[in-house]
Amino acid sequence: MKSYMAKKDQVQQRWLLVDADGAVLGRMAAKLAVILMGKDKPTWTPHVDVGDYVVVINAEKVKITGAKAEQKYYDSYSRYPGGYKVVPYAKMMAKKPEFIIETAVRKMLPKTQMGRHALKKLKVFRGPEHEHQAQKPEKVELF
Repeated sequence: MKSYMAKKDQVQQRWLLVDADGAVLGRMAAKLAVILMGKDKPTWTPHVDVGDYVVVINAEKVKITGAKAEQKYYDSYSRYPGGYKVVPYAKMMAKKPEFIIETAVRKMLPKTQMGRHALKKLKVFRGPEHEHQAQKPEKVELF
């Protein structure tokens, strides 16, 4: 028996469309990370990008459970004195709901070159319209 190793030119990547309306953020992000890495395919190979492209629509309609809506925050540091910023979940959801989904998925991907490459295949949009109609993404139900 020989193990199958995918080659870069043999990989066929699909475009998938996911509707985030009513989805729980963490559960959706975990499934998206698996799809982006390609671990849902039998041809998964650690050193080759076999994952699919994912287009997420209705990012502003994603939900979180429990008391996280009041307790969750997003922080950043500019590396300057006094450059530490904290933004609560509710304010971030009103301002940039795409960032919330991208951050959740990014934190579930490996912190390597492959993880950074996989994150570039995630396209998140605020409303039901997206700019990837030409790729003809297949609608997928994750939940």
